[in-house]
Amino acid sequence: MNTRPFGKTDLTVSSVCVGTSALGSFPAQYGYEVDSEVAVATIRRVFDGPFNFIDTSNEYGGGDSERRIGQAIRENGGLPENFVLATKVDPTPGTADFSGDRVRRSVEESLERLGLDRLQLVYLHDPEKLSFEEGVEPGGPLEALIALRDQGVIDYIGVAGGPIELELKYLATEAFDVVISHNRFTLIDQSAEPLLDDAASRGVAFVNAAPFGGGMLVKGPDAVPTYCYAPVSGETLARAKQMQRVVESYGVPLAAAALQFSLQDPRVGATIVGMSEPGRIDQTAKLSDWLIPNELWDELLPLARLGRAGVL
Repeated sequence: MNTRPFGKTDLTVSSVCVGTSALGSFPAQYGYEVDSEVAVATIRRVFDGPFNFIDTSNEYGGGDSERRIGQAIRENGGLPENFVLATKVDPTPGTADFSGDRVRRSVEESLERLGLDRLQLVYLHDPEKLSFEEGVEPGGPLEALIALRDQGVIDYIGVAGGPIELELKYLATEAFDVVISHNRFTLIDQSAEPLLDDAASRGVAFVNAAPFGGGMLVKGPDAVPTYCYAPVSGETLARAKQMQRVVESYGVPLAAAALQFSLQDPRVGATIVGMSEPGRIDQTAKLSDWLIPNELWDELLPLARLGRAGVL
């Protein structure tokens, strides 16, 4: 296992982070179910594999992602040494309650499901669900996270969301150690560039989620003609198809190029790849190690740079 420093924290993490959104079973988004036995076996395989960083959330699978990870931890006799497990606080299910009280309850639920007495890293999840002013107001979610950190319940605080301008506002508070951006730093879309630069200047660890854009950059644009689970323009589809032709001409899987685009950027502290069955661990390791010649990047990167402003 190769690990590296993680921003200004004292954590060391693998370059690939195991994403567990689908692990709790979310067929409405992913198109398939994951039963408990497979989910627990996946985490047990992670414990024996090359990645030491796991990402989950209070809301994934209605809490089942955390429950299944917690079961694997119990069966293992505890979280393995030098592993990092991150989770996220979420509103009360079915409501817009993202108050400070809700944040505290969310953390309590996560601790119980995971079977832990403290959490290493907790993110404010999808802060676009409330206004920035509500997020930072007295008694609000950020204040609650800071208090939990000061009490020793959690070690580090992160923010995980979509809109780049909103995440920049949160980093400007100087309260955060880590930031997650999803679907905005890929071969198709690099609109997270300002956030990458800002995080680097502050010593905040940047975690890049969804390097495959929801499947387009794994199965190809013909099989998955959507990006981030939404339709895209014909121009974007044509660009993705051109990328696929380039990598195939070198005998390189599109997924390998998509993953390594993120892994090779020194500003990226870790890249989240969703894994919901044991075989995905070895598959992802193989993609991360795939030999990609410089000549391929010379052809591919100009196509990728057209997405600096986003895909929509």
